[in-house]
Amino acid sequence: IACLKLVPNNADFAFQFFKEVTLEAPNKNIFFSPVSISTAFAMLALGARSTTQTQILEGLTFNLTEIQEKEIHEGFHNLVHMLSHPESGVQLNMGNAIFLTEKLKPLKKFLDDAKALYQLEAFTTDFNNPTKAEKQINDYIERKTHGKITDLVKDMDPQTVMLLASFVFFKGNWEKPFKPEHTEEREFFVDAETTVKVPMMHQTGRFDFYFDEELSCTVVRLHYNGSATAFLVLPAKGKMKQLEQTLVKETIQEWSDHLFQSLMSLYFPKFSISGSYEITNTLSKMGIVDVFTDQADLSGITGTPELKVSKVFHKAALDVDERGTEAAAATAAEIMTVSLPPTIEFNHPFLMLIFDRDTNSTLFIGKIVNPTIT
Repeated sequence: IACLKLVPNNADFAFQFFKEVTLEAPNKNIFFSPVSISTAFAMLALGARSTTQTQILEGLTFNLTEIQEKEIHEGFHNLVHMLSHPESGVQLNMGNAIFLTEKLKPLKKFLDDAKALYQLEAFTTDFNNPTKAEKQINDYIERKTHGKITDLVKDMDPQTVMLLASFVFFKGNWEKPFKPEHTEEREFFVDAETTVKVPMMHQTGRFDFYFDEELSCTVVRLHYNGSATAFLVLPAKGKMKQLEQTLVKETIQEWSDHLFQSLMSLYFPKFSISGSYEITNTLSKMGIVDVFTDQADLSGITGTPELKVSKVFHKAALDVDERGTEAAAATAAEIMTVSLPPTIEFNHPFLMLIFDRDTNSTLFIGKIVNPTIT
C-alpha cells in the first residue's frame, strides 16, 4: 500500500513534535494528532516551491534523495482515503481547510489537486473583519466535527492572508468495554501537591502488558473495535520527563514485540481531553521556517509570490469512557479468580498513544497530567 512508505517518517515526525510540545508546556496536558499535522503540511507542500517546499518535506522528516515528492503525495492520498473510510470501524473525523484572504485567488490546479489528493476544502475569508472571519472558521469546523471541536480560532489578526486549520476528532469503542457500574470516584495524583477526584473505570481480565525496566514504565495495550489500538503508558512517579525525552518509534516497536497477555485488575480514568495549538512556532523549531515568513514561496497556490501562512491552528479531541462513545452490544464474561490478580491503576500522569493498525499511523499522542481538565 502506498501509505506504508510514509510510516517511518510520519512516526519520527510524531515523536519529534511531541518532544517540542512537552518542552513548551512541561507540566500540562498535551493532546494532538501527528498524522493530521503531517497531512496538512504535505498538502501545503503541493503549492510550495523551492526552499519553502524542501523545508516542509524535510521538516516532515522525508529524505528527498530517497523518496520523490510524487510518492509522498500518493502515500498521503492513500492514507487520507484509508483513514476517512468508516468501514475501518474507526470513527475518525479528520479534515484540513485553508482560508484565504479575498485579495488572493487560488489556482484551479492547486484546488483540484489538493481536493483529489487531500480532500482539502478552501474558502475565501474577509480577515479585515476578524470577528466575522473567526465565526466563519469556527462554525465550519464545529459543523465538520459534529460539535466536538468548537472555538478553534480566536484573536484573529486582520493582517492574516492565509490560515490553515487541521482538526480531528476520534470516537472508538473498546473491544472489551468497561462496565459503567464498576466506575467509581478515586484519587488521581497530579503532582506532589495536587490530588483530584476522577471517575475511574475498572475491569479485571487479560490484557496485553509489558513492564519496561529501562524506562521504568508499565505499558498496557487496549484495542478498539476496528483498526485502532491504544497504548497506555504509566511511568513510575518522577519518571515522566525521562520517558518524554527518550520516546521514539523504536520504543513503540520494542513494546509491541514484548507485550504478553496478563491477568490484571485495571483501573483507568474516564475523561475527555482536547489539545488546541497554534503550531507555527513549534514547526519553525523543526526546520519549517520560510513558509511562515515573507521568504515563503507558495506560488503554486495562487500563482503569485506574496503569500505566506499566517497561522496554523490544530485541535484534536478525544472522549474516553466505558464503552467508547456508543454502547457496545457485547458484554464480556466476568472472570472469577480465586487469588486476586495484580492491580494496575492509572492514577498519576500517563501517556496515551493511539495507532491505526491498517496504515501504521500515529493517530494521537496524549499526555494526561490532570484528567479533570478538558
